[in-house]
Amino acid sequence: MTSALDSQIEGNNGSINSISDRGIQLPGHREIDKFDQNRDSVFFKDGVRRIDFVLSYVDDKEGDKKAERRREFEANLEKAGLELETEDKSESDDRKTHYLKIHAPWEVLATYADVLKIKVPFKVSDIPKAREVPLEWLSHPFRLPENIMRPEPDYFTAPFDKSKVDFFLIDDKDTFFPPSTRNRIVYYILTRCPYYKEDRKEKDKTGINRLLNNGTYTSAYPLHDCRYWKKAQDMQCESERYHLYRYWARFLCFYKEQPLNLIKKYYGEKIGIYFAWLGFYTEMLFYAAVMGVICFVYGVLSYEDNITSKEICDPKIGGMIVMCPLCDKKCSYWKLNSTCLSSWQSHLFDNEGTVFFAMFMGIWVTLFLEFWKRRQARLEYEWDLVDFEEEQQQLQIRPEYEQKCTGRRLNRITQEMEPYLPFPSKCARFCLSGATVLFWTCLIVACIMGVIAYRLAVYAAFASVMKDSSTSKIQLVGSLITPQLATSVTASCINFVIILILNFLYEHVAIWITDMEIPKTHLEYENKLTMKMFMFQFVNYYSSCFYVAFFKGKFVGYPGNYSYMFGKWSTLRNEECAPGGCLIELTTQLLIVMAGKQMVGNVQEALLPLVRNWWSSRKGRSHPESTYSRWEQDHDLQNFSQFGLFYEYLEMVIQFGFITLFVASFPLAPLLALFNNILEVRVDAWKFTTQFRRPMAAKARNIGAWEEILNVVAIMSVVTNAFIMAFTSDMIPRLVYLYAYHPGIEANMTGYITNSLSIYNISQIPEDNLPEAGENPSWFNSSTITTCRYRDYRYPPGHLRQYTHTMQFWHILAAKLAFIIIMEHVVFVVKFFVAWLIPDVPSEVKARIKRERFLVQEYLHNYEVEKLKMQLSQSFCLSTETASLLPSSPNKHQVISECV
Repeated sequence: MTSALDSQIEGNNGSINSISDRGIQLPGHREIDKFDQNRDSVFFKDGVRRIDFVLSYVDDKEGDKKAERRREFEANLEKAGLELETEDKSESDDRKTHYLKIHAPWEVLATYADVLKIKVPFKVSDIPKAREVPLEWLSHPFRLPENIMRPEPDYFTAPFDKSKVDFFLIDDKDTFFPPSTRNRIVYYILTRCPYYKEDRKEKDKTGINRLLNNGTYTSAYPLHDCRYWKKAQDMQCESERYHLYRYWARFLCFYKEQPLNLIKKYYGEKIGIYFAWLGFYTEMLFYAAVMGVICFVYGVLSYEDNITSKEICDPKIGGMIVMCPLCDKKCSYWKLNSTCLSSWQSHLFDNEGTVFFAMFMGIWVTLFLEFWKRRQARLEYEWDLVDFEEEQQQLQIRPEYEQKCTGRRLNRITQEMEPYLPFPSKCARFCLSGATVLFWTCLIVACIMGVIAYRLAVYAAFASVMKDSSTSKIQLVGSLITPQLATSVTASCINFVIILILNFLYEHVAIWITDMEIPKTHLEYENKLTMKMFMFQFVNYYSSCFYVAFFKGKFVGYPGNYSYMFGKWSTLRNEECAPGGCLIELTTQLLIVMAGKQMVGNVQEALLPLVRNWWSSRKGRSHPESTYSRWEQDHDLQNFSQFGLFYEYLEMVIQFGFITLFVASFPLAPLLALFNNILEVRVDAWKFTTQFRRPMAAKARNIGAWEEILNVVAIMSVVTNAFIMAFTSDMIPRLVYLYAYHPGIEANMTGYITNSLSIYNISQIPEDNLPEAGENPSWFNSSTITTCRYRDYRYPPGHLRQYTHTMQFWHILAAKLAFIIIMEHVVFVVKFFVAWLIPDVPSEVKARIKRERFLVQEYLHNYEVEKLKMQLSQSFCLSTETASLLPSSPNKHQVISECV
């Protein structure tokens, strides 16, 4: 493809209209009359040629050097066939910025449409549309006007062939290629056009990206078609941006469907696929949110039947149970009923409905992924991406790869010399990349260890401050907020701040590592960056939740033999779970991190740009159209970076992990995600429509590497939720007690709390573990209270096997393992059965694809036949003129037609 540009540059020896640089009139440049006109236009000053791209630059200290680069670059652009027009800084609003407007004439568009194999219409489709769905009238309130949903008719398309121009539906060459295709072609030329002189071949001096990096140009962007708050006055100009703002970007349209076809037409297929996926994900979240609310309501309705919490809160039961200190020295003995509130809170999320919800979410994930594949297949057909050639589009060699890889070798397939990265260099870069990833991953783990150390150290302080004392000023607060809850909330907030700081660093590290590896293709670059960023984010966001779910309270030990974080020499004793279990702490951790991330993201995406929008909108509305040009309006907008869509996907995939990996601990997580995504769709739409310059259009068949990541997260979610229900929740111990260890005839949970707490003799507690003098509460009397309780299943003092695990412990462990195996197998069997049952491509779409391919081949065949007939007819007419005096013969044209 680069050779096509080189040949275009070398072969185009026609007249060159140079442009003026820094106010200097260059030879051959036509003089532009300065006359008063509406500058809010997407056309050159002649009102005929469309502006396909705009470059801007300012004069600075290195003006001569940069001006030389610009002259060479722009001269090569003109050799490539592009037409240029300059707006001097004296005509701009800030009197500092020059604007270079670029127009691609028909010959250039046709040449590169052929090179890039761009599909264009050749016949209106005659395939009947799908039948209307029954009760379709119910969806009318959510529908948009037909002209917005389908801005163009359905056509049969074929890759453009410059030699078959008359085959395609070309009514007007100026409007045949839509603006998104035009700016895509121009950007392709800009990224490969050199800025060195003809007598000097410097391969590194190539492309607009390098010129932007070295400051030769300050920006490069295609134009929006009009102002978003009103239609374009020029009838030749589309008002698609206005329609997108009116029917899509406003929050009052949150209940309306998205105009995906218009989004695709205006922004390109890649951005269209993102919004299609985000909309579908939000729709599927509705069902998960409804089921989560039902499970939560079940927990609320069964509130009064919670015998376990009643026993904890009962002064005659929980008030008489003295618990062993939860930390050394600073923690005192405490009564079980002090955790009354947290036990009630835990029941809202840790009940029988949670098991059902965890299994439901395992199946929901599969349905979401399988139905998305079907939705994606429909979009591929409707957007004409079925035969999309990735080799021609996304697998193009990156210009950076061509510049940095000086070595050349012969491609056995194309038999052309191509750049390549030597194996030793590739291996060294891979090792350095792996070491960097490992280092930053270890840094995350170190930060999590620091937060854990904070939890262990601060818990003692909270326990000391919040001890039960009649003179304590915070007695009321202490009765509502336990030391466990205070520690969990503060640690979660600190962890969230650390997450935000590390995220800022990881973005730059991941980009630097990926650039260092020098990926060959754009697709390879995106995939490598995606995997690195997701791995960093995965460890960063989920590690604290994994700690609370699977490590906290699991390696505690027992009085007299406690486990410590850094060994016996440290005073940081491992945390214990409250008698109500660790699930409520996991819920707290998940709620703070997930909700905090969504709040910070919405502030960054909505509130901060709102200030810029107010200023730019005020500037745009206060400036008359005759002075505030379209290219200046877009220049004042934010640049949509190449990673813009990447961060949008990353945000949603991280959210997807929260609502699937740990959803058993918080059934309301899908509801929070649903509310966030309803806002997210409109905020993203508002940003794209009002805040960003128009992105370069790009094609994409699917969501890329994110689909594989979602599949991996879906499989992991089944495992994590099974382990959460088994080891973090108290569901299994309660069921074992209910059906195996309940002493009465009628099975109920009476006596479960007493059964789940083991007894320890206070006199046997080592001196290092005892509370300091003055730490014990006023009600504690060492002469009458000789034992304390702790959370475990061990034999009491005096038993032959005192302080060793009872048989109930092993029964519960066996039940937990059995539950994990059964739940995983049941969910996985259902998942794979559903995946097998639901085909990735609907049968209707398969039939339409085959039918369209058949018709396209038939039309192409008929076109070639008719073309051959015309050629033979013309040659036959010439031959009959020369042989008119010869005797008559059979109809030769008829014979040839029959043979053809």
